[in-house]
Amino acid sequence: MDLRRALLPKPALIFSPITRPLTCATSAAPCPPSPLPPQKEPSSSGHTILKSVTSILSNPSLDSTQCRKVMPHLSPHQFDSVFFSVRRNVNPKTALHFFYLASDSCGFRFTLRSYCILMRSLIASGLVSPARLLLIRLIDQKLPVLFGDPKNRHIEIASSMVDLNEMGGSGVGVAVVDLLIHVYCTQFRNAGFQNVIDVFGFLANKGVFPTVKTCTFLLSSLVKANKLEKSYLVLETMLRGVSPDVYLFSIAINAFCRGGKVEDAIQLFFDMEKSGVCPNVVTYNNLIHGLCKHGSLDEAFRFKEKMVKDGVDPTLITYSALINGLMKLEKFDEANSVLKEMLEKGFIPNVVVYNTLIDGYCKMGNIRDALRIRGDMVSKGISPNSVTLNSIIQGFCKIGQMEQAESVLEEMLSRRFSINPGTFNSIIHWLCMNSRFKSALRFLREMLLRDLRPNDGLLTTLVGGLCNEGKHSDAVELWFRLLKKGFGANLVTTNALIHGLCKTGNMQEAVRLLKEMLDRGLVLDKITYNTLILGCCKEGRVEEGLKLKGEMVKQGIEADIFTYNWLIHGMCRIGKLDEAVKLWNECKNRNLVLNVYTYAVMIDGYCKADKIEEGQKLYTELLTQNLELNSVVYNTLIRAYCRNGNTVEAYKLHDDMRSRGIPPTTSTYSSLIHGMCNIGCMEDAKCIFDEMRKEGLLPNVVCYTALIGGYCKLGQMDKLANVLQEMSSYDIHPNKITYTIMIDGYSKSGDMKTAAKLLQEMVEKGIVPDTVTYNVLTNGFCKEGNIEKGFKICDHMSQEGLPLDEITYTTLVHGWQQSSLANQE
Repeated sequence: MDLRRALLPKPALIFSPITRPLTCATSAAPCPPSPLPPQKEPSSSGHTILKSVTSILSNPSLDSTQCRKVMPHLSPHQFDSVFFSVRRNVNPKTALHFFYLASDSCGFRFTLRSYCILMRSLIASGLVSPARLLLIRLIDQKLPVLFGDPKNRHIEIASSMVDLNEMGGSGVGVAVVDLLIHVYCTQFRNAGFQNVIDVFGFLANKGVFPTVKTCTFLLSSLVKANKLEKSYLVLETMLRGVSPDVYLFSIAINAFCRGGKVEDAIQLFFDMEKSGVCPNVVTYNNLIHGLCKHGSLDEAFRFKEKMVKDGVDPTLITYSALINGLMKLEKFDEANSVLKEMLEKGFIPNVVVYNTLIDGYCKMGNIRDALRIRGDMVSKGISPNSVTLNSIIQGFCKIGQMEQAESVLEEMLSRRFSINPGTFNSIIHWLCMNSRFKSALRFLREMLLRDLRPNDGLLTTLVGGLCNEGKHSDAVELWFRLLKKGFGANLVTTNALIHGLCKTGNMQEAVRLLKEMLDRGLVLDKITYNTLILGCCKEGRVEEGLKLKGEMVKQGIEADIFTYNWLIHGMCRIGKLDEAVKLWNECKNRNLVLNVYTYAVMIDGYCKADKIEEGQKLYTELLTQNLELNSVVYNTLIRAYCRNGNTVEAYKLHDDMRSRGIPPTTSTYSSLIHGMCNIGCMEDAKCIFDEMRKEGLLPNVVCYTALIGGYCKLGQMDKLANVLQEMSSYDIHPNKITYTIMIDGYSKSGDMKTAAKLLQEMVEKGIVPDTVTYNVLTNGFCKEGNIEKGFKICDHMSQEGLPLDEITYTTLVHGWQQSSLANQE
C-alpha cells in the first residue's frame, strides 16, 4: 500500500538504496568494522578460562574475586566469542555487573558487539532501564569500547544491532531499535537530529523499522523541533515499511500544515481515510488549525462540518482555531458567531480564546471591544494574563492613547508579568518623544532586569535625549550597564553619547568611553573621530584634535571636510590663524569639496585677526563657487566692518544679501546698530530698529545694549531712561553687559552715585557682576579721588572669589598716585 508516492515531492532520498553486504552502512555514512575474525581452537588453558567465564556469567550473583582472576587472561575478542556463544544462558544482571567491574576496576575494553549482546539480554529480561543507561553511556563515550570510527559510532552501533538481529530474536531486535531511536530523540536531542535520522535511514535500508509508536515519536520530535523538511523525508522513508495509525497520520498532517503545505495535508487526510484509518479529533483539529493559519477559512469550515457529519465532536481547540483564523482576517462578526455557537455547545472560553479575540480587536485599533471582551473574561472568573495585557497595550499604542498604555504596563510590572520587548519599545519610544526620559529610563532598566535587549534605534533616541536634557551621567551609566549585561550599544548609539558629552564639554567621560571601546576591540568610525575632534576644539584643545586626526588617518579613515572644518574653526578661535591657513591649504590640496561653512569659519578667522581684506578676498572667491550663501558669511563680514567703523562696506553687504534673497537676521541688524553707534550716528541706529520691526524681527538685548553704549560714548546719559523704558515695554531685561556699559558711562560722566546704584540693582536682580564690571566702577571712584571706595570694591571682589586682573591693579595704582599728588598740592 503506497499512500504517499503520488503525493509527496520527489527530493533525493536521505538514504541511498543498499547495494552492499549487510555489514555496510548507507553510502552517506562510513562502513562499520568487519565482523570479528574467526577464533582459533582454544588450548587446554583456554578451555579452562572459557569455562570460568561461562560459570561467572550464569550465576545469579557476581563472584568478583573469580572475576579479577580471570580478567588478565582474557582478550576483548576472546570474551566476545564466549559471550556470544553463551548469550542465551547468562544472567543479565550478573553480566551487567561483570561488565562494569571489568571496565571500571580492570580497565577492560569490551567490543561493541559485546555491549549490544548485553543490551539485548537486558531488554529480553525486561530490564529496559539498565539497558537504556548502558546505551546512553555507550553513545556518550563513557565506556571503554573498541569503536572502528568514534565519530560515526551511531552507525556502528546500529550496524551491530542489525547483525545480531539477523542471528535471531527479532522481537528483541525491534525493542532494541525502538530504544536506540528513543534515546537519540530524547537524551541527545540538543545535539541535533542528524544522528537519529542517519540511524533511522540506515536501519530502513536494512529492512529494519521501529514500531509505529516509535516512528510516531520520532516524527513528533522532528516536528516539535521545527525540522519540518527533514520530517517530510523521514515520513517518506517510514511509509516504506510501517503501516501508519491515526497518531502517525495526525502528526504528519500537523507537519505539513506547519510547513505551509496545506494541500499535501488535505491529500494525506483523504489517503488516510482510503487506507481505512478513521481520523480522530486531533487529526481534524490539526488540519483545521493549519487551514485557518494560512487563511483557508472556507476549507476549514468544510472540514469542521465533515467532522460533525462523521460523528467527531468539535472541541474547544476546534473553535479556538476557527475564531483565531477569522480574527486574523478581521471577520469579527463571523468570529462572534462561532463564539456564540461555542457557548451554546456548553464550552466555556478559556484564556486562549479570549486572548485571540482581544488581540484581533487591538490589532485593528478597536480598543473598546477589546476592553469589553476583557471585562467579560474577568466576569467569568478568568484572570487576564501577560498575553492579554501585552495585546491591550499594543491596542492603546495603535490609537495613540499612550497614557493608558503606560498605565497597563505599570500594572504588568506590579504583577510581575512577562512583557514583550515590542511593548516596552513602543512605550519607551513614546516617552522619549515626549521628553519623559526619567520614566523611559526606568522602563528600560526593567527591560534589562528581564534580559530583554532594547532595539538599537530606541537606545540611540534615549541616549541622545538624555544628553540633550543634560542627564549625561544617566546616559553614561546606561551605556556601561548595557555593556555589563552583554548588550553592548552599537556604534551609532555610542557616537550619540560621545557627541552629547563633547557638546557640553565633558571630554573626561568621552575619553573614558573611548578607552572602553578600544579595550573591547570596538572599531571607531569617522563619526566617532569627528565628534571627539569637535569636542576638543570646542574646549580649545585643538592640538589634541590634531592628534586625533592623525590617529584616524593611521587607522585608514580619511579625514573629511567636517574634520577640517572643526580644526580650522578651533585654530581660529585660539588665534592660531597661520595654523588654520595651513589646514585650509591642506584641504584644497587634497581636493576636498569646501562647503560654505569652511569659507565662513576661515572668513571669521581673518576678521577676528583684523585681516578684513583677506576675509573679503575669500568672500569674493566664495561668490565664484557653486555654493548656496547664507546669513552667517554675511554677518561675519558685516560685524567686522562695523567693528572697524566702515559702515559703508557693511551696508553694501547688507544690500547684497537682500538682493540674493537672504533675509537679514537679528545678528545682522545688531552689528549695524553697533556700527552706527560706534561712529555716533544715533538717529541712523534708531532707524535700524524701525527697519527690524518692519521685517518682523524684534530687537533683542544685544541691539538695545549697543544703543545704550552709543549714548554712553557720547555722554548722553539722559537718553538712557527712555531706552530702558522701551526695553521694559517689550519685556527685554538688561544683562550683565548692559549694566556694565551703563555703570561705565555714569562713572565716566562723574555720576558715581548712579553708577553704584546700578551695581546694587544688578545684584538684586540676580545678575552677578564680573571683574570688568567692578573695574569700571573702581576706575570711576579713583578718577574722582575716592581711592578708599576703590579699595573697598577690590576687597569685595576678593570676597566674591573674583580675580584682580592687571587693569584692576593699574587702576588702583594710578588712582593712588593721583590722590597722593592732590594731597601734596
